Amino acid sequence: MIKFFRQSYAIQYVVIALLAIALWIPAFISGKMTMGLDEPVTPLYNVIDRLLGFSPILQHVLVFVLLVLETLFFNAMLVKNQIVGKVSTMGAFVFLLLMSLTQTQTQFYPFILSSVFILLMINNLFDVYQIQNPEMNLLKTGVCVALASMCYFPAMFLIVWVFVVLPVAKKGSLRLQLIPIFGFLFVYFVYFVCIYLFGDLPTVWAGYRDYFSTLPFSVSGFNLKVILLLAVLMVSTIFLLFGSSNANFEKTVAVRTKISMTYILAAFAVLFLFMGSNVLLNGLVFIVLAILISYAFSYINNTGWANLFLILFMVLIFANHYYFKLL
Repeated sequence: MIKFFRQSYAIQYVVIALLAIALWIPAFISGKMTMGLDEPVTPLYNVIDRLLGFSPILQHVLVFVLLVLETLFFNAMLVKNQIVGKVSTMGAFVFLLLMSLTQTQTQFYPFILSSVFILLMINNLFDVYQIQNPEMNLLKTGVCVALASMCYFPAMFLIVWVFVVLPVAKKGSLRLQLIPIFGFLFVYFVYFVCIYLFGDLPTVWAGYRDYFSTLPFSVSGFNLKVILLLAVLMVSTIFLLFGSSNANFEKTVAVRTKISMTYILAAFAVLFLFMGSNVLLNGLVFIVLAILISYAFSYINNTGWANLFLILFMVLIFANHYYFKLL
């Protein structure tokens, strides 16, 4: 199975499309209406939720289309940065599995909208390492973080990740580090000006103030099933990475630098798990794991046991979607 997705032909994309449909059929059948959060700190998500709130089918169609587009973009990003092979659909396969891991994730929720901008942000930062004049990429990175936070507000903390990883990407001068911060602040400046002119600025400002006065860090979203799921994923990822540590591929330094940036992002992903009431809807950890697992599957030396793990994992995913429905 791993060797199959190390290739990129029409058959691989057909299988990925069928896999996506199979994982999302229960969501379309249930027609579960997503409850609108309507939080002042997520204005972009609120707008889309209100537009589609009358129809659970339209919500599911939007999320499904978004996920498919994100899956294709994620794979293209990994191929371009040589995190997977030059001709591979491994990234698409792993990303789709992890972002549709449970029935909880097959609905319209803030992070799935935010992840569009998070993937663009990661792509921009990966590009920064290899270009001479990264100013425009850094500006777009700051804008992406701001837009992501308008869908899923904890994403605003990723501006700290940008600041931290720029020295890793050999772009650590103060001038360059200030550019994404400027892009981030500019988006919010435009937003607050619009609210001042056409909305209720004191009410919106109070919503942001209340958020920071009671930062929603808690362990309420954790239970035994979630802990076991995350533990299995993280431990398996570590073993897979050890199995691929001796791989030989082009531009080793560039790839290792981007993987190092991903390791730092993992720390923020763990932090996100403690924000909100449902751990599975704080999906940054799944994006990080998708990058690392795709990398490991692409360069692992012994595919035998890795294939066995992957088959068992897929069986459990489908059993949960169609039979157990535990998560």
